Amino acid sequence: MSTEPSTPSTAAVGETAPEPLADTGSAAASSSLLAQAGGAEPAPLRTLARRRPLVVAPETTLRETLYQISQGQEDAAVIADTASGLPLGLISLRELLHVISFEGGGLGDPVAAHMIGAPLTIAADAPTHRAKVLMAKRGARHLLLTEGDGRLFGLVDQADLLGLRAGGAETLIAAISAARDLKAMILAADQVRRRGAELFHAGMGIEALCQWQSGLDDLIAMRVIELMEDEFDLPAIPWCWLVFGSAGRLEQTFATDQDNGLIFVPPEPAATDALRAAFLPFARSVNQALHKCGFEHCRGNIMAGNPSWCLSADEWQRRFGDWLAEPDPKALLHGTIFFDFRPLYGTFEPADQLRAWLIGAARTQGRFLHNLAEQALAITPPLGFAGQFSFDRNRDFPHTIDLKLQGARLFTDVARVWALQYGIWATNTAERLRAAGACQERSDADLVAEVEAFHLIQRFRIQQQLRTADPDGVNRVDPDDLNQLHRLMLKEAFKQVKRMQSRLRQQRGL
Repeated sequence: MSTEPSTPSTAAVGETAPEPLADTGSAAASSSLLAQAGGAEPAPLRTLARRRPLVVAPETTLRETLYQISQGQEDAAVIADTASGLPLGLISLRELLHVISFEGGGLGDPVAAHMIGAPLTIAADAPTHRAKVLMAKRGARHLLLTEGDGRLFGLVDQADLLGLRAGGAETLIAAISAARDLKAMILAADQVRRRGAELFHAGMGIEALCQWQSGLDDLIAMRVIELMEDEFDLPAIPWCWLVFGSAGRLEQTFATDQDNGLIFVPPEPAATDALRAAFLPFARSVNQALHKCGFEHCRGNIMAGNPSWCLSADEWQRRFGDWLAEPDPKALLHGTIFFDFRPLYGTFEPADQLRAWLIGAARTQGRFLHNLAEQALAITPPLGFAGQFSFDRNRDFPHTIDLKLQGARLFTDVARVWALQYGIWATNTAERLRAAGACQERSDADLVAEVEAFHLIQRFRIQQQLRTADPDGVNRVDPDDLNQLHRLMLKEAFKQVKRMQSRLRQQRGL
């Protein structure tokens, strides 16, 4: 997987980095892409950098570095070149003590002799989930955050990114990283699902659980792609594996299929078809391997191994442009799947550029947003006039409610419309609702109620998925199987959907 390159710092050596400022980035980083899009920022890593990092010169002694760390109550220091401010390395308090106590390091030694060179870096405006996965994959304890113009912004550690390593994930991460063949990956994927079920039954919060599950699923998919990549002679051009749907929203549960694609950047348009032909066998092998790991093939064949979804950056932009310009029913259906994309593996820049273009273009397409809103309102919560549950008369599952189609989807559809309308970068439903609520200047209490209602329905879905092996019944719940309190809670969740849909209907004039 490609990572953000190390970039220079403008902090004075021997001092803490400058106070975090508003982004003034360039076209090379994700932060600039947000500015290009003219949209709201994602939940960025910069919000987690609660303190300014300590920066020291390469010749600073271990004694002086240790003193500055202790005085500032830091746990690490960034080593930067005196003249250019270019970050050269990183050393943590733990590593300092180990060097002095066990490796014979002298207190007068220059810190550069014992630092970790080329520290892991990422753009300060990158999504938090991306940093979690990157740190877990690399086994890193610290991550440098940089601005788009190369300035050092801050430093985050594992404590700042709590979540992915919760619930005993360290052992699972190690097993995924150590897997050398598909058989080992199948075993690791099964272990992740088993541990996820244990965490659910232990009462882990749904938002945290979905982030945990999605993070580990990402690592599984990334490792599978790595293994398959070794078997193919892929073109030496920028490319990236994309995920859509629930994977793109970081909302994967225990019954999920594949929705993915591939974006590549040809050196010239004439080479596009030949490059696609070179990527397709690799993509199909990845799809097959993921299927064996428990990620079922997409029934609609929305997978990178399908030539329709293995496209150049220009082709992806034209495809989205066509959907925005001509919002027919098929385009709207694709909107519910593809518009939640995010990059998973490879060179992230083409995907980030596509996202930046999309959130800038979509908000200007009034007809598309109007029709997308109509689609979001086409399905209503399963509550009758008297406030009782209503059912869809499914013959195979009578007296049940499909909590995916008539529950979770109602939240995701409304949140997607608002995300595109307000230019919100986030793809996660809860993050979209919070960001949209801020744009609408709504009360925190209302936003909390909407997000909690969404997560309640997700909890009932997961509970059902762990109870049944029938793939057609994993999202169907009979209210009579719930206790009285849970039935009341489910009704209240559906009432929240009604309020959201009513707000969207008034807003769009429907």
